[in-house]
Amino acid sequence: MNHYPIFIHLHQRKVLLVGGGQVAERKACALLQAGALLQVVAQQTSIQFKEWFAAQQAVYVGTEFSPDLLDGVFLVIAATSDSALNQRIFQAAEAAAIFCNCVDQPACCSFIVPALIDRSPIQVAVSSGGHAPVLARLIRQQFEVLLPFSLGRVATVAGRWRKQVKTALQHINERRRFWEHLFQHSCFGQYIASGDEAAAETLLQQQLTQHQPLPQGEVALVGAGPGDAGLLTLHALQAMQAADVVLYDALVSAEVLELVRRDALKISVGKRCGLHQVQQQQTNELLVEWARQGKRVVRLKGGDPFVFGRGGEECAVLRAASIPFRVIPGISAGLGATAYAGIPLTHRDYAQSVLFITGHQQLAGQAYGWQTLACARQTLVIYMGTLQAGEISRQLIAHGRAASTPVAIISHGTQASQCVLIGELHQLAALAQQAATPALMVIGEVVQLRQQLAWFQPSGNSVADVAAA
Repeated sequence: MNHYPIFIHLHQRKVLLVGGGQVAERKACALLQAGALLQVVAQQTSIQFKEWFAAQQAVYVGTEFSPDLLDGVFLVIAATSDSALNQRIFQAAEAAAIFCNCVDQPACCSFIVPALIDRSPIQVAVSSGGHAPVLARLIRQQFEVLLPFSLGRVATVAGRWRKQVKTALQHINERRRFWEHLFQHSCFGQYIASGDEAAAETLLQQQLTQHQPLPQGEVALVGAGPGDAGLLTLHALQAMQAADVVLYDALVSAEVLELVRRDALKISVGKRCGLHQVQQQQTNELLVEWARQGKRVVRLKGGDPFVFGRGGEECAVLRAASIPFRVIPGISAGLGATAYAGIPLTHRDYAQSVLFITGHQQLAGQAYGWQTLACARQTLVIYMGTLQAGEISRQLIAHGRAASTPVAIISHGTQASQCVLIGELHQLAALAQQAATPALMVIGEVVQLRQQLAWFQPSGNSVADVAAA
């Protein structure tokens, strides 16, 4: 994040605007709407500026900028076509520790003016950090369509009731759920949109009077997918945004974690081979403990909760503790990573079946059914198997799978750092030594289709078709 987003209170604060043309006029309109005490420096000004001066809505302070004009000023905007002048204004503002924005000169800006969707008091700002203002404006247009014009009135009416709600509902989680239910599951917004604010306030009063004490919490087991945040389901995003507490795995990407509600408590319960930070029993206890405190808990898992995610075990614990829970499936790495690598799991000419297994079976003393796994014309997808790659390769070949069978190891699947190593079954162990973790192994004739079907090439990654020596 290159800029910290902030909304500045300008009411009755001095703002210096340098420039009197069309661009400066647009800036002045917004500043006056925000209640700023506008002072203008310009050699020439538009008719609109002259009207503002005559109406004493703005003050004309001269034709030339000088640093002494910054005395008592809260922020400065330079909207001239003279880049050297703009730079001089910026340097003077920096020396005086005053915020400054020079239009179309990002290097001379201590703050960025975003594209704004105004539903006062609700405001949504979109910024490209000065890199692509036209793109920010186009994004703003999309939001303009999505956000109803009555949204500001909804916020205003709700604001009038904040103190009463706070007095009636002492617990912050109770208040949050009250407002969420009012905004999302009642006719409150519809009444205001139709102009009947009295009916909206009557409904709010009824909801407040009938509000029940904070219920027992709940747990949502949420599949975070293989890494690309774009693969999250809508239900997953909604649960993450509503959560009070999030217990997340080591395989959940930073990109996905960024979408968790900002003020939610985030707890890492990640487990990686050889690096068990939190035992499963501790995770189970945390789920029950937080839910019994009335929290909405999200158990955020890489991939899908029910595909090698121990989601079934956690559901059994929650059931035994009488904790309400739900499962929100996610795209498993076996589906997402192979798709992004251009490897279909089944194909009419190459594979009529697909098997998903975990490499931990050997470590747990559970023998594989090698005869079944070694069948030709099927795809074998192995999770967490790189440490056992040599043994897996030897056993498959010993049980009849051709040593020349194509294989792939996909590291950091679907993410910008995705890397795909390609080779043959007899090279699997050597490929595994090269592969970054977490990694997924794919064995089968379908791997050879990658050359034709690969489409995902993240910029700056190390995707490669590499055969081990």
